[in-house]
Amino acid sequence: MDEETRFEKRYLDKDLPWDVKRRDFNLANLVEDGTITPCKVLEVGCGTGDNAIYLAKKSFQVTACDASKTAISMAREKAQKKGVNIMFHKLDFLKEEVPGAPFDFIFDRGCFHSFDLKEERSLYANNAALLLQNDGLWLSLIGSADDVMRTTGPPKHSAQDIVEAVEPFFEIRFLKASHFDSDQVPPARIWVCLMQKRKMPV
Repeated sequence: MDEETRFEKRYLDKDLPWDVKRRDFNLANLVEDGTITPCKVLEVGCGTGDNAIYLAKKSFQVTACDASKTAISMAREKAQKKGVNIMFHKLDFLKEEVPGAPFDFIFDRGCFHSFDLKEERSLYANNAALLLQNDGLWLSLIGSADDVMRTTGPPKHSAQDIVEAVEPFFEIRFLKASHFDSDQVPPARIWVCLMQKRKMPV
């Protein structure tokens, strides 16, 4: 089963442990302290839209995408009810063009980490860089290999996995330990990675 089919099935089955129906505090903290300021943003793997809606309410110009058509349908309905304007697209981030580029900021909460293969993570990082303005930022929340053993939970990666994938395209501003905003006890441990697009040679 490919990634698109697998996630679509989970949305149809409502098997969504990651959908906590609120914005993630890791993102909100960086917006509230001014590290990330209102700009043109792309959320990759937006799910049902809570983080995209939060950003739109904070005066960001938001485009959001997901591989699941059911997720996008749910996100559009939620955004309409909240009265915010977001451009939603159903697409495969590794394979399909994202409308609206270039962006100033990319955010993903557990999308980058869903790719098991090193080559896929590298392609993801390259695609992110191509979609960003010069010096654009990418914030990724990534399941940590330092987490405890769980019967369920997000994919886990080491700091080395992250660095190997992103460093050809991004300068890492910080890579720090945290946890997902989650109803799970204890919540899954993550890496919070803020990156800045490398200047391309002239």
